[in-house]
Amino acid sequence: MPALQPVRGTQDLLAEEQRRHRAVIDTARGIAERYGYQEIATPIFEFTEVFARPIGETSDIVTKEMYTFADRGGEEVTLRPEYTAGIVRAVISNGLTQSLPLKFFASGPMFRYERPQKGRFRQFHQIDVELIGAAQPQADVEVIALAADVLAALGVLKHTVLELNTLGDQASRHAYREALVGYYAQHRAGLSEDSRNRLERNPLRILDSKDAGDKAINAGAPHFGDYLTPEARHFFAEVRAGLDLLGIAYRLNPRLVRGLDYYCHTAFEFVTTELGAQGTVLGGGRYDGLMAIMGGPETPGVGWAAGIERLALLIAPPAAPPRAIAVIPMGERGDAAALTLARELRRDGFTVELGYSGNIGRRLKRANKIGARAAVILGEDELARAAATLRDLDTGEQIEVPLAALKDRLAPFR
Repeated sequence: MPALQPVRGTQDLLAEEQRRHRAVIDTARGIAERYGYQEIATPIFEFTEVFARPIGETSDIVTKEMYTFADRGGEEVTLRPEYTAGIVRAVISNGLTQSLPLKFFASGPMFRYERPQKGRFRQFHQIDVELIGAAQPQADVEVIALAADVLAALGVLKHTVLELNTLGDQASRHAYREALVGYYAQHRAGLSEDSRNRLERNPLRILDSKDAGDKAINAGAPHFGDYLTPEARHFFAEVRAGLDLLGIAYRLNPRLVRGLDYYCHTAFEFVTTELGAQGTVLGGGRYDGLMAIMGGPETPGVGWAAGIERLALLIAPPAAPPRAIAVIPMGERGDAAALTLARELRRDGFTVELGYSGNIGRRLKRANKIGARAAVILGEDELARAAATLRDLDTGEQIEVPLAALKDRLAPFR
């Protein structure tokens, strides 16, 4: 019988990779707290409508990528493909719309059935920030500044470029959509099949196409900036002025779009050239129409998400955990003494590895294999003298230490 393997597009996070993931999450959480964001967690699966209603029943995410199934009760549920919809649902479900504005930080796994590639998996992980209930452009500036501070703390910001665009208000978007449909209708024959399908229901997504023929057609497409209302122009100017004030550099990208109608005004991405074709490490924008689509009151929102796998590829290796003290008992009396000593040392903040079996040579070999800093040997003779043998595993130096003085002698090895 062949050995079992992980499902395609999933991975085991072994110790080193898990340390990288934890470094990303802990760093982001700490900076989010400084901005006043509170950590929350939403269920990994929701009723399918939570995601299908805002994303759209005919979108690629819903029709091709979501992990959707009927549970034993016959309810249709979906493993979450992204955070924002679930967090907005939580705000509505828990009656939090009376306490606006709300600031949330979250981290956890997401699920999408797509082709695995570097830094992208079918089960992947994200950090996420949402600011709900603030309509001012200063809120957009704040979440972008928070993103920049997280990337800077991770040592990643210098490897990225912030790309910025405006999607305007509803009136701007409606006018631009009509202009796009008219333009692409003239070039329909040259569009890819995906883009032809998007033409009626989601023409803005054509601007983001990776197809070579679509790119050539997009070069002549109308620019969103020509269809912005005065109010939308003012909003974007305020966002840019705020970023300039904070010294956050950006590059305007008129082709940076969000295809769903509830997105508006600011769209942004931090992109890098160090991950191949998949260059976005963090992206977000404003979604003032989402709450109403999900059955709540009209409520503005802005936020971002970042892939932990991609960030983990870019950060420096985190510091290794503290090296252990190996406690090595010999004989029945030593076994009993080792159990109590190991617990006392752990309570005092030491990392302790307890050797369970084998002769002293095998146990010392195990201690060296795990990179232990020192070994405490508890033999019958030493215990009869209320002492232990302390061996420095780096130098090989070995001394006998009274048990009463052992913690003090171990202090340099902490």
